[in-house]
Amino acid sequence: MLGKGVVGGGGGTKAPKPSFVSYVRPEEIHTNEKEVTEKEVTLHLLPGEQLLCEANTVLKYVQEDSCQRGVYGRLVCTDFKIAFLGDDESALDNGIVHGIIHHTQTSILLKRLFLFSYATAAQNNTATDPKNQTVMFDTLKDWCWELERTKGNVKYKAVSVNEGYRISERLPAYFVVPTPLLEEDVQRFQGHNIPIWCWSCHNGSALLKMSAPPKEQDDGVLQIQKSVSDGIYKIIHRPPYEMVKTEDLSSNFISLQEIQTAYSKFKQLFLIDNSTEFWDTDIKWFSLLENSSWLDIIRRCLKKAIEIIECLEAQNMNVLLLEENASDHCCLISSLVQVMMDPHCRTKIGFQSLIQKEWVMGGHCFLDRCNHLRQSDKEEVPVFLLFLDCVWQLVHQHSPAFEFTETYLTVLSDSLYIPIFSTFFFNSPHQKDTNMGRESLDTQSKPLNLLTVWDWSVQFEPKAQMLLKNPLYVEKSKLDKGQRKGMRFKHQRQLSLPLTQSKSSPKRGFFREETDHLIKNLLGKRISKLINSSDELQDNFREFYDSWHSKPTDYHGLLLPRVEGPEIKVWAQRYLRWIPEAQIPGGGRVATMSKLLEMMEEVQSLQEKIDERHHSQEAFQAEAPCLLRNSARLSSLFPFALLQRHSSKPVLPTSGWKALEDEEDLAKREDEFVDLGDV
Repeated sequence: MLGKGVVGGGGGTKAPKPSFVSYVRPEEIHTNEKEVTEKEVTLHLLPGEQLLCEANTVLKYVQEDSCQRGVYGRLVCTDFKIAFLGDDESALDNGIVHGIIHHTQTSILLKRLFLFSYATAAQNNTATDPKNQTVMFDTLKDWCWELERTKGNVKYKAVSVNEGYRISERLPAYFVVPTPLLEEDVQRFQGHNIPIWCWSCHNGSALLKMSAPPKEQDDGVLQIQKSVSDGIYKIIHRPPYEMVKTEDLSSNFISLQEIQTAYSKFKQLFLIDNSTEFWDTDIKWFSLLENSSWLDIIRRCLKKAIEIIECLEAQNMNVLLLEENASDHCCLISSLVQVMMDPHCRTKIGFQSLIQKEWVMGGHCFLDRCNHLRQSDKEEVPVFLLFLDCVWQLVHQHSPAFEFTETYLTVLSDSLYIPIFSTFFFNSPHQKDTNMGRESLDTQSKPLNLLTVWDWSVQFEPKAQMLLKNPLYVEKSKLDKGQRKGMRFKHQRQLSLPLTQSKSSPKRGFFREETDHLIKNLLGKRISKLINSSDELQDNFREFYDSWHSKPTDYHGLLLPRVEGPEIKVWAQRYLRWIPEAQIPGGGRVATMSKLLEMMEEVQSLQEKIDERHHSQEAFQAEAPCLLRNSARLSSLFPFALLQRHSSKPVLPTSGWKALEDEEDLAKREDEFVDLGDV
């Protein structure tokens, strides 16, 4: 095998040394040569894909077989993938090992990513779903729609002052700010110290974020920034911006180094070469898991989100998230808050739109944090993967509240490293538009057109896409939607007035007195002492947390996770799916889901009979995938694990592109699509 792979990428403090190890002795290779298949499978390349190196007469070892038998074929390395194909009689070429190491380990330039090769060769190859498209937030209309949806347009406005990125290359072309903020004042900030709107709560409070200026600057620059800041904050010192809590995530939260170190230790638990190593690790597995601190970091993220929700929901306070560039922790926490508070963000389209708004347009540095160019291990931090892991905890605990499944989250985490979609391969919208030619002065050249990761038909055929949709999702009734809409508008009108009867102060407004001091200290010192004490926050958090969990769960209302020690679990489907020894044949959550779907089918059948008797045209609709009807043939890590020994092909593909290659060719290849109708 080629060294140790990285589980879904993510931050590692030190890259593993590449190595090539043969687990089959040379004499066994010669004795098994008679099992070489007669036909050769042709390598099919995507548009723009180039073959880099290949080796023939390679034995693919079958890990489940104790006799150390395997399948002969060709190992090829392209600028997009490493694949094992059919075989021929050519001599073994060990040079391919050095080729793979060279093309997968060394740093590359941005324009050398397969992303650009594919886009250039497949200009007209686009696939879009005309129904229920994800909101991309790349137009002013999209932001206005989000303001209208959340009723945030009462206090906030969408601005186009950054069109062409003439003010800031870190900000999107369009974003939302408090209504009193003048566009000419926004220009003077050049991307820093601008309170940017993220989301509005049903009671009128809002979640905002702001990037802080660099910590080290000369006195002249500090004085200029202070003067500009004071001018803007005086403008917005007026109702309804009354109460604001500032959350400084740069100094009062988990550091990026902590996340990187924890994940580096955590992923080592799943880089298992063989059964012996697995059982050796199994003895001390939980100790190693605890020492990694990865689950503790997930818990801290969820608790921080609940603390902010308590301010928004219970105290009717605006919350301002503060971070140096507002592109890491701000993306993480603001997204978690919205998933917990907004049921729209728990639908597939809503969740995808949330990621577009907070992460893609929010300027999260995917290129650096995923280390796609393999240039800086220090910048490689799995912040987005941490977010998905936090969301998985919610899906695991409150499955009926989510329209998507854990399998959806797993394939989404895989898509983070597929260089054919542009969604997760740039540091900012400006970098994407620049490199895709959208800012080119040449009117004759067309900008490159890339696929979006949200078009799942590119990766999966319809039957496989069924695994991404939760059949147990509890949809909101139309009557309930109307009632909630009315309540939302009523709260919004009430809370547009001052929130307290206390005596007003000239310095009390959108940024109250303690925050006024914060602005001054951000230009020099931090003001952690001015923020409420941790003990007081903990008491408020505990009361709010216990009160919510003591009531029945509303799957279309506020949703809080349990954060006690044993409630935070390992995302087994993602991290254990390639370890056969960790599977439970015919068991686990898959078996439970299968039984539930069987019951749903029975209920649907009875409902149809009742409807026929009453001549009703409405029937109980529940999409119960036929894939799960026979749990005895499944494993706990379905659909990524093998179907016991009945088939060597997973239900979801691990390579290849259904919409871009011939289906007859795909059927001939190992680890590809499988006809799900007979499962």
